[in-house]
Amino acid sequence: MQRDRDEYVELYDTTLRDGAQSEGVHFSVEDKLRIARRLDEMGIDFIEGGWPGANPTDVAFFRRVPELGLSKGVLAAFGATCRPHLRADQDSLLKALLDADTPVLTVFGKSWDLHVHMALGISLEENLDLIYNTMVFLKPRVDRVFFDAEHFFDGYKASADYAMKCVNAAREGGADRVVLCDTNGGSLVEEVERITRKVAELGLPVGIHCHNDAELAVANSLAAVRSGAVQVQGTINGLGERCGNANLISLIPNLSIKMGRRLGVDEVRLKGLVSLSRFVNEMANRPTQRNQAYVGQSAFAHKGGIHVSAIQKESRTYEHIDPHRVGNEQRILISNQSGRSNLLAKLKDVGIHDVESGDPKLSALLNEIKELEHQGYQFEGADASFELRARKAFGLLPDYFTPLGFRVIDERRQLDSGSRHYTSEGLVKIEVAGQVVQQFAEGHGPVDALNHALQQALFPYYGQPVKELELTDYKVRILDKGGTDAIVRVLVEWADGEYHFGTVGVSDHIIAASYDAIADGMTYKLVRDRVVPVSATHEQG
Repeated sequence: MQRDRDEYVELYDTTLRDGAQSEGVHFSVEDKLRIARRLDEMGIDFIEGGWPGANPTDVAFFRRVPELGLSKGVLAAFGATCRPHLRADQDSLLKALLDADTPVLTVFGKSWDLHVHMALGISLEENLDLIYNTMVFLKPRVDRVFFDAEHFFDGYKASADYAMKCVNAAREGGADRVVLCDTNGGSLVEEVERITRKVAELGLPVGIHCHNDAELAVANSLAAVRSGAVQVQGTINGLGERCGNANLISLIPNLSIKMGRRLGVDEVRLKGLVSLSRFVNEMANRPTQRNQAYVGQSAFAHKGGIHVSAIQKESRTYEHIDPHRVGNEQRILISNQSGRSNLLAKLKDVGIHDVESGDPKLSALLNEIKELEHQGYQFEGADASFELRARKAFGLLPDYFTPLGFRVIDERRQLDSGSRHYTSEGLVKIEVAGQVVQQFAEGHGPVDALNHALQQALFPYYGQPVKELELTDYKVRILDKGGTDAIVRVLVEWADGEYHFGTVGVSDHIIAASYDAIADGMTYKLVRDRVVPVSATHEQG
């Protein structure tokens, strides 16, 4: 059953329930409300809020979600079919589902005979009755009921006849959608495509819900759509138990751009894909994968000189879509593999134009970058440090300040109570406006102390911009096996509320490498904000 390219596909997000089951992820009520609002703005059709009655967070969420005033997204509550040996109208869990007062209820039930016997401990006929009676009970009481056929593909492979009986029981009971679940995430694409087609041929609306244990959740979901599925379930960034769920961040552009399906996420909303991905990662307290398809920082990054030379002529040579369609951007990386094409393209990115390929300054900069990378520098995650060196090479770097030295003191004392007390003090020495300035500060560790000290030293001269800068991430990598005297690379991530950037420092002294990265961060902030350097006659306020 091949569907027309322009047919509509419903997007069903289960980040707030399945995604919250990811190891190390916990969403507060406020987190869930904020995510729901963003999903609604993106154009997601159905937003599954959680399992009412399962925990206090979900109870509070369903109580407060009406205050959001969702405009497009339809809220769904999730639960299970009626428990064995109970009538549907006696089951308190079904009552809790109805009490959530959502337009849609999504209810899962067993469709694999193994689970019926081993997990529920009932007969196959009793399970069919549970499915049917649950649908019959719920359908008149809500707008729509979706049935998640748990373990459907494994169940179909074990007993196609029984798995189809489960589907038919849900349909006869009034289910508006029967969602086929690859719950263990181990099915192959050809299996999902073939089995979904068999179910869709029955003429009932079919959905697909895939897990990613075999790294095939997105591919399997697309295969199901080709075979007639009208609804795709997944999570933002593929969050979910074990290896995660089908990643809606990949599915949305694949369905829209590659397969030509109509979605609630139109071309305008599609440009917010990067922002949505990063927002949910922030709520989940997870780093964004640099190489994540479509939205990662490396998704449209080019390093090889031949590649860069080609994309400068025609981006389609090495980019499968225009990155701006999903809110991303093309990036040119600088490394010891770089050629002149990379460097010229990167210079344009940072606003240094009209540089000729034969310019000796270009050759000198290229040699400097290659030598620095040989020493251990890496500019792929530190664009700001590269830009500072490029500006300096072409005489375009303002003279804001010159680092002259630093000193740190760390102390750990054993208190009478038995606990330990830590203190870190940092002293920086810089030249600014023709004056030598020394500034002392305390911090949570030596790096934090030096960061505060440099901010305080620069504040009388440059004011608020240096106070706006926040150190958001700090990474150290040992570059050789030299033990305690090893060369280390320090990467620092910065943010100021409007943009973020990275700087790098390398040394056989970890604090020195850190301080170099900090100094680059302060300098770049002033460059980015176009702050005018103070003169030697500057009077401190």
